[in-house]
Amino acid sequence: MYQNTKSTKRFSFGISRNPVAKKAGSNIVTIETNPSEADHYSASTVGLTMTVKEALVLQSFLNSELGSDSIDV
Repeated sequence: MYQNTKSTKRFSFGISRNPVAKKAGSNIVTIETNPSEADHYSASTVGLTMTVKEALVLQSFLNSELGSDSIDV
């Protein structure tokens, strides 16, 4: 079983993987907002849970859309 978390000022990210488990929900990625009085993006904690497979699709999309050639600064 593998678990890890990473937090920034505005978000908390988590992953939980169990390569031998076959039941739904054993391999998940979570993204949650961290509430803050000065936070204009959320008034309360909001969370998103997805499978690792869905997270890999999101990663591929973000990599292609946020690659160095596609960023306009």
